[in-house]
Amino acid sequence: MADIVRTHQGDLLARWNSVLSRHQRKALRDIRDCRTAALGGRVQQCDRCGHRVILYNSCRNRHCPKCQAQARARWLAQRETELLPVPYFHVVFTLPAQIGRLALQNAKQIYTILFRTAAATLLETAADPRLLGASIGFLAVLHTWGQNLHLHPHLHCIVPGGGISLDGSRWVACRKDSFFLPVQYLSYHFRQRFLDSLKQAFRKGSLQLHGELASLAEPAAFAALCEQVEAVDWVVHIKPPFGGPHRVLKYLARYTHRVAISNHRLRSLENGHVSFEWKDYADHARTKLMTLDAVEFLRRFLLHILPTGLVRIRQFGFLANRVRQQQLALCRTLLALQVPALSDCDTAIDLDLRNQEACPHCQAGRLAVIQLLSATPRFPDSS
Repeated sequence: MADIVRTHQGDLLARWNSVLSRHQRKALRDIRDCRTAALGGRVQQCDRCGHRVILYNSCRNRHCPKCQAQARARWLAQRETELLPVPYFHVVFTLPAQIGRLALQNAKQIYTILFRTAAATLLETAADPRLLGASIGFLAVLHTWGQNLHLHPHLHCIVPGGGISLDGSRWVACRKDSFFLPVQYLSYHFRQRFLDSLKQAFRKGSLQLHGELASLAEPAAFAALCEQVEAVDWVVHIKPPFGGPHRVLKYLARYTHRVAISNHRLRSLENGHVSFEWKDYADHARTKLMTLDAVEFLRRFLLHILPTGLVRIRQFGFLANRVRQQQLALCRTLLALQVPALSDCDTAIDLDLRNQEACPHCQAGRLAVIQLLSATPRFPDSS
């Protein structure tokens, strides 16, 4: 990805600079300069064989394909302590394309509404005594892309199979092989809650509607859009249960710290075109090769740069930050079980916590920093 940015950033800016946000320009610079002399670094020397290694600093941008492994490892280690010995379910809330495009100018507003309304739908539906009658907890992860890099906002929710009874006296379990909330019910209430919040944001003047969206600034046009999407079913997809905690960790390791496209999917950069692998879910999830003009490829990638301060991984219910410790203790008491240690789970997760101080040359000595390298920009910033 860095090679593509370095080679074609100038072409991208010549065509799209006037509409790029500050966050998108920063992501381009960070990805371009990641682990190069532009960000500085350090020289390390082995205390046994004298072998020297130069390590350049990473950009730590959450959209950079190179910078997610360690952040993911730390985050997973924290989540491991929160897992319960119950089945887990995977629920996906997807926005219609007509609504999703509003996020191009209103990312914070649209994605905040998405988190809030999906969470309220799950929490209040689960609390209904006719369904589960319990207080649940879950983790939600925002993805904004499809396999072809088009805008496709959706929320992945990882939900333990059960919850705390409304009087706090017992654990209410769901059936092992089926999700405990009806899909159609979730879809209907998610749609209504989201549209109510969206209309409220429009009435308050909180939405930016310029350029291709300018016509929606008229109340009649915006109302017509809401009526159009209200007439269709919104996709709420429930996948088969994961099983135990080890399967949940394996899933989280793959998806929580994803960026729009990882380096391993990129196949070539030739003659101003980028080729990458993608799965065509409309064709039985077959892996195919797509080739795009490099500027178009970068334009699509930038659609998924989130504004600073927009948290894309959130926890709700008994997993919410302010009550998590106390509520998890209650869950374990009610379940009368402890969370299994990771070593007890049949899992293939690699947390990538290798000792980075071992000498790669002699394998016996340890590397120590002997010199710090100051940042020396290597590539001109044309943004």
